[in-house]
Amino acid sequence: MTALRPEQDGSEAAAPEPPRGSGPAGPPAGQPAGATGPGRADREYDPLTDPLPTGSHSSPWFRAEHSGGTAPQPAVQDPPRDWYGREAVYEPIVTPAVPPETATAREPIPEPITGPIPGPIAEPIPGPIAEPFPEPGPDPERSTAVFPVVRDDETVGLRIAEAAAASSATAPSSPASSAPTDADRAPAPLGGRAERRKAARGRGRKSATPAEPVIPAIPRTRMEARLAARALKDSPAVIASRAIGEIFISLGVLMLLFVTYQLWWTNVRAHQEASGTAHSLQDNWAKGGKNSAPGAFEPGQGFAIIHIPKLDVVVPIAEGVSKTKVLDRGMVGHYSEGKLKTAMPSAKTGNFALAGHRNTHGEPFRYINKLKDGDKVVVETQDDYYTYEVTSRLAQTSPSNVSVIQPVPVGSGFTRPGRYITLTTCTPEFTSTYRMVVWGKMVDERPRSKGMPEALTAG
Repeated sequence: MTALRPEQDGSEAAAPEPPRGSGPAGPPAGQPAGATGPGRADREYDPLTDPLPTGSHSSPWFRAEHSGGTAPQPAVQDPPRDWYGREAVYEPIVTPAVPPETATAREPIPEPITGPIPGPIAEPIPGPIAEPFPEPGPDPERSTAVFPVVRDDETVGLRIAEAAAASSATAPSSPASSAPTDADRAPAPLGGRAERRKAARGRGRKSATPAEPVIPAIPRTRMEARLAARALKDSPAVIASRAIGEIFISLGVLMLLFVTYQLWWTNVRAHQEASGTAHSLQDNWAKGGKNSAPGAFEPGQGFAIIHIPKLDVVVPIAEGVSKTKVLDRGMVGHYSEGKLKTAMPSAKTGNFALAGHRNTHGEPFRYINKLKDGDKVVVETQDDYYTYEVTSRLAQTSPSNVSVIQPVPVGSGFTRPGRYITLTTCTPEFTSTYRMVVWGKMVDERPRSKGMPEALTAG
C-alpha cells in the first residue's frame, strides 16, 4: 500500500495504485506513490509543477465522477439563432416521390448540410397549406438534411410540378408510361398567378402550339451568298407596283393642290384685281377724268361698276367677255363683240347683257339664283346711276342660245323694245354645261350730281 497524501484524511478513499513499470510517468522503486520526485514523499502535491500521474486524474479540482476513467461529456450547445436572437426554424425538405418509370431521370441529391446556417431566417408565413408535404419515407436515397426555408406554398408547388414535368420529359418511353396521364393532359403552368389563372380558364380548349421561327442557314460558299442576296432583292413586279403607287400619290397631291388653287387662291387674286380696278375708276371719276365715248372702250377696259345690294356684290364692269382679260380677273364682262354685241346702259332702247363667273376667280355671280322679282341691280358710270328691277329668271339653257341677250330677250316675258339688263352665268355649280339667266328692266336713271339712288342708300 502507498502512503496517504498529507491533505487526505480517513474519510476520503485512497487513490488507486498506479501501475508499476509503466514508464517514466510512474515513481521509481522505493519511492512512495504520492511523490513525483526524490525527497518529495512528505511534500504537499503542487498541481502547477507536478505532472499528472498516468492512469488517473489526481488534480484536486477534477470531479470525482470523472476519476473512474470515463470519457468527458461534450458541453450542451445552444440551439442556432438568427441575427435577431430568435430560435431558427428548421423544416425538412423532402425530395418528391418519383414514379418508377422515371427513376432513371432523378436529379442528383445535394450533400446534406449538418451545421448551422448563418444569416437571417425568414419567419414562417401563417395560413393553411394547400398541399401538405409528404412525410419522408424509408428510402435511403432521399435527403434528410434540414434547411431553413420560407413557407411559400405556391412557389414550392410550382417547383414540384416543374421537377415532375422535367423528369417525365427526360424519362425513356416504356409500355407502362405510354398511357396518357393527368399531367400529360394538363401540364402544370410555369409562371405567375396570372398565367396559372389563364391556364385554368383554358383547360379543355384546344391550344395551338406556336410554330418555331425558322432560322436561315448561314451560306457556306460565295454562290450560296449570291443566291441568298438575290432572293432578298425585290422582284420587278414589286418595284413596278411601288412606282405606280408613288405616281398615284404624287397625282393625288397635285390634284389637291390644284383644287386648293382653284377654289381659294383664284378668288383671293381676283378680289384683289377687281377691287383695284374699282378704286381706280372711282378715283378717276373723282378727279374729273373723262372715259372714252360709249362703245369705244378697249377690250378688258373697265368703264362701270355693278351693285347688287341683296348679294353684297360690288364689281367693276369691263368691255368684252374674254376669259383671261376680264372674267378670270374677277370682273363682269359686257357682250360687245360680233353677233353678241349688246347696248350700253345709256342707250334709249336695248338690252345691256353681262356675263360673270359663278365659281372661282372672284365668283361675282355665285348666288344670282337667289334673286327674286323686285330685287334691285344698280349700274354706276362716270356720269349716271342706272337702277334695274329683276322681273324674271331662266334656270337653265344651252350655251349656244344667244336669243336670251337679244334687244327683246326671248323667254324674258318682254314683248316690246325697252331698256333691259341680262345677267348670265354657268350652271350647275363648278361646271359650264348650261347657262343661267336673270332679266330686269330699268326703273330709274339718276345723274351722279344728285347723289346715289335709294337702292344703295336704303338699309
